[in-house]
Amino acid sequence: MKDFINKLYKKHALIYKVLLFITTTFLIVYLFPKSGKFKYSFQKGKLWQSENLYAPFGFAIKKTNEELALEKKAITDNASIYFDVDTQTALEVASNYGLQFNSVFSDSLIVNNREDLFKQGNEIIIKLYTYGVLGEEYNYSANKQIVILVVRKQTKVTNYSNFITQNGVRLFLEQQIIDHDLSNYAPQYLSLFFDIIKSNVSLNKSITDNSLQEELGKISSVRGSIEKGTLIISKGEVVEGEKLKVLQSLKSESESQVWSESNYNWIIAAYTLLVALALLMLLLFLRKYRLEIFNNNTKVTFIFFNILLMVFLTTLVVNYDSSYVYIVPICILPLVLKAFFDARLGMFTHVITVLLLGFVVSNNYEYMFLQIIAGIVTILTVSELYKRANLFISVGQITLIYIVAYFAFFVIQEGSVESLKWETFGLFILGGLATLFVQPLIYAYEKIFGLVSDLSLLELTDTNTKLLKELSNKAPGTFHHSLNVANLAEASANEIGANAMLVRVGALYHDIGKMKNPTYFAENQSTGINLHDELSSKESAATIISHVIDGIEIAKKYNLPDRVIDFIRTHHGTSLVYYFYNQEKNLETVADIEDFKYPGPKPFSKETAILMMCDSVEAASKSLKEPTSTKIDDFVENIISKQIESDQFLNANITFKEIQSIKKVLKHKLANIYHLRIEYPE
Repeated sequence: MKDFINKLYKKHALIYKVLLFITTTFLIVYLFPKSGKFKYSFQKGKLWQSENLYAPFGFAIKKTNEELALEKKAITDNASIYFDVDTQTALEVASNYGLQFNSVFSDSLIVNNREDLFKQGNEIIIKLYTYGVLGEEYNYSANKQIVILVVRKQTKVTNYSNFITQNGVRLFLEQQIIDHDLSNYAPQYLSLFFDIIKSNVSLNKSITDNSLQEELGKISSVRGSIEKGTLIISKGEVVEGEKLKVLQSLKSESESQVWSESNYNWIIAAYTLLVALALLMLLLFLRKYRLEIFNNNTKVTFIFFNILLMVFLTTLVVNYDSSYVYIVPICILPLVLKAFFDARLGMFTHVITVLLLGFVVSNNYEYMFLQIIAGIVTILTVSELYKRANLFISVGQITLIYIVAYFAFFVIQEGSVESLKWETFGLFILGGLATLFVQPLIYAYEKIFGLVSDLSLLELTDTNTKLLKELSNKAPGTFHHSLNVANLAEASANEIGANAMLVRVGALYHDIGKMKNPTYFAENQSTGINLHDELSSKESAATIISHVIDGIEIAKKYNLPDRVIDFIRTHHGTSLVYYFYNQEKNLETVADIEDFKYPGPKPFSKETAILMMCDSVEAASKSLKEPTSTKIDDFVENIISKQIESDQFLNANITFKEIQSIKKVLKHKLANIYHLRIEYPE
């Protein structure tokens, strides 16, 4: 049992990757839309490239969304509106008219005409309530068909214009008074009518809505059918018109039949297989070309998390409205991976992610083409992400590529620009603006996953940081040495295409351990007193070697990233403190070489190898007397050759050609530093 547990412990990193791989695969498959895929690919206005297509089964021809929308609009426009009419209101108004008429028409001059006036006023009321008076106005056309209901029973059908609205009551009464030749009595009639007239018609919303829904429910989603074996389209025919509608119906029916309960498990298994294959390719890429990242479970988790995040965001948007799919800033993925790792890994991961997203979106070919092109542009344009101007320029270029490529696809599919959806360009612009979120996202990732980007490295190059200011105060000679090494290392890194920002930061902090005992190092001995004179050779060597361990402790105390601490660990590799070793050999016949060696490890990257070379050359250059070009060349060759002979660069992925290039840079830089100056007269 103990052996089994030990084996598990030894394989824990691999077991974690397997679990991560399985978990990510199933989560992505879970997010995928649960629908089948039509095995034929076709586009409107393009030629049918496959062989003659016969109906594999009988199916109905579905109406397009536009056809259904037109039918719904026609039914809605022609649907009857139901109004309730209260007949009691008209009787009450007539009764009140009889009661108040005499008090209004009490003048003795009209006694003889009172009966006639009463009769004509009553006729006006009857006419007013022939259809009724609305309690409120509605936005219906004048000829809109109206069904009048009395106690929930239909009595007549009329037009909306026959109702008298609240605003139209006065006009109606004034016109009736004129028509009945009662203009002399208009004030009396109007005063009387306005006191007694009430509305008696109201909209019956419930019956109106139910009636409309009943009519809409009768709409059929199909218009005809295709029998099994019927020729649908021949090879070389243009996919348009009726043939396009039939193909779309066949595609819809075929996908619904594929994703049935009997096939569900098989399709899920197939999806899982394809997703697992894509993720496996990514792991194999890491294993072959990025072994350092592959061995780091945190970095592998980070890459898989970003892929899963992009699939999740895209699925979320597609489920809401697939037309908004381009608002998802997919180009954040290569940006982030390039910031933390390198462009090649960023591009490879981006392509894998886009291939997976092809299962999610509907217009997968167009989508994949646009996203891969945009990813390539992202990788090619974004350099030095920490410069804000570069990010804005890159986002502008990405957005432009999206717009140009989409425009070309649209013209190919539609054959014209008349129906171009300009709002899609707005989505590309919004997607571009969302890409600017990459900078705060990188900061969040640094805190969550403990990674380091160029943005953090740029902050660490500031010599006003607390740690570097402390170094300049406690060990000014070491600080000056670190600045010189940083300049040499940065120039060397630029020459061979290494990470110049990283190596500069490593150079600035590589000797911070000397702050603990600064006066034991020659560059800080300004008084001319050498404390090593009071120590044995072993003690002196131990003091010198200890600055590596002290530096690591200080770096961890100040929360420096591991990538920077690596420079502190490796800048002397397993080299020898040669001066004190020789001193010990001269004093004793036998000297243990291990007491005079740095603990290592040896440099394991181009950047750490560059620092070792630049540090040794810069430190030793202080001992040059009357330097000349020839002396400098021999001096550089001698130091770096010794490092090569002692296998210090055995673990670093640096070539002899690159080492030669670094030598040239160091010789040129040192020659400029130590060139002879004109002696000015006193």
